[in-house]
Amino acid sequence: MSETRAARQPHIGVVVAASATGTVFEWYDFFIFGSLAGIIGSHFYSALGPTQGYIAALLTFAAGFIVRPFGAIVFGRIGDVVGRKRAFVVTILVMGLATFAVAFLPDYATIGLAAPIALIAVRVLQGFAIGGEYGGAAIYVAEHVGRTHRGFATGWIQAAAGMGLALALIVIIAVRAEMPEAEFDAWGWRIPFGVSVLLLAVSLWIRLSLEESPIFRRIQEEGRASRAPLREAFGQGRNLRIMLAALFGVLAAQGVVWYTAQFYTQVFLEKVLRVSASQTEILILVVTLASLPLYMLFAWLSDRIGRKPVMLAGLLLSAVCFIPMFQMLTDAANPALARAAAHAPVTVTADPANCSIQFDPIGKTKFLHACDIAKSTLTGMGVPYHNAAAGPNAPATVSVAGARVQAPEGTAMDAASLAAAKKAFDAKLRAALGAAGYPAAASVNVHDVRKAVWILLVFIVAATLLYAPQAAALVELFPTRIRYTALSVPYHVGVGWFGGLLPAIVFAIVAATGNLYSGLWYPVIVSAVGFVVTLIFVPETRGRHIDH
Repeated sequence: MSETRAARQPHIGVVVAASATGTVFEWYDFFIFGSLAGIIGSHFYSALGPTQGYIAALLTFAAGFIVRPFGAIVFGRIGDVVGRKRAFVVTILVMGLATFAVAFLPDYATIGLAAPIALIAVRVLQGFAIGGEYGGAAIYVAEHVGRTHRGFATGWIQAAAGMGLALALIVIIAVRAEMPEAEFDAWGWRIPFGVSVLLLAVSLWIRLSLEESPIFRRIQEEGRASRAPLREAFGQGRNLRIMLAALFGVLAAQGVVWYTAQFYTQVFLEKVLRVSASQTEILILVVTLASLPLYMLFAWLSDRIGRKPVMLAGLLLSAVCFIPMFQMLTDAANPALARAAAHAPVTVTADPANCSIQFDPIGKTKFLHACDIAKSTLTGMGVPYHNAAAGPNAPATVSVAGARVQAPEGTAMDAASLAAAKKAFDAKLRAALGAAGYPAAASVNVHDVRKAVWILLVFIVAATLLYAPQAAALVELFPTRIRYTALSVPYHVGVGWFGGLLPAIVFAIVAATGNLYSGLWYPVIVSAVGFVVTLIFVPETRGRHIDH
């Protein structure tokens, strides 16, 4: 069966809708959890305090990303051995039920330590299912269309990510508008998770109505389907080289670029620059809606000039613009913070031996030294600082405009005493910072909003340039018999590990250096490496036949 003939059955619009709804669901869940991480942390990690609770929520968020490659292995094998349809019907069901379950999980005040354990378990289950979702959706569409417009057709899968983000923001904004903020923080945050069941029902109904991919059905009928796709993908040198080139050239960079543009910008605006949650959500919604036609434009462009030039442009723009334009974002969204940092710099003076790198991807380490408490508190407030070395075991102090505030040493304190000491330290520090001109919150005017939107749009252009042609490029890289496995595993290592751990890595770098922008070297370096690897090792795939 030729690709042209395969494209006629079923109607391509139904095929795209069936595949894209799962991607909408994936990113809807991603964004509601990421957007509400602060509130979720206050409910499930209330014993840790606001800053550490928020970090724990981000690490729980990352836990779902960590298991994605393992889901890709399991569902990739199902997709390559049993069939594309069966794999992505199961993934949407498990993924949807796990998201829906968050709406009903009891919190720490109700069941204690069992609450975060249950939350982590649900996120792990959800991430495991997502491991098979993207690959199935991209492959199913690509195996139904001709090679001349494969980029544009799979571009709908990529645009569905933006649709999921926009839907999540619309639901959150609508729910916030219907109740007082205290009620939303208490229980209203559960509603966006609960209404996801409607999206699940639609997605499942459409997918169950479809037949198997025509290209996969053909190789299955001819007895050419793989019996050991994982062994073929990793055990054959050519396949392994292509997987590694895709991982380090495109996918690791896509993970960090996309999450920087679509997620870290929200964290930076709300948690660092102290823009209100409602203002931040509206800003992100505006640029997300503006991104939707860009996916289709760049996907279409990749059918005309090639996948590689479009993706290289996104990688280069990311590497060049992230650090200077985040600095510009500070000037636009919280100019008072920029002025205060320039005129009244903050210094943390401590024994370097008692200062940790606060990176803990599994959330078990407790950072109790006074130096760590001082740095995590300042980082949580979005206040930049300099580091100064003190003598051995000297007390850690924070200096600002002549005032000195000593941080508590928590290594010998019980939980209650430490919580009280942190609260007192926080209050004294906020008073000293306020007296030095550091704003408690951003005050954004119309001019600042316009400037912030243009800056955010640059980030979105970089992300969509890289992401839009990606599905077609990945499908075209691998043979049909191992396509599901060979595509899904590197995709979820890149997105899940390099991208999913971005918030924790950026926080650790910022907390260690005191520079609000130093953590951005992580996505910049990964983007630069991706540019070089893609330029040299990733082949151009536009126009390839994929029925082999």
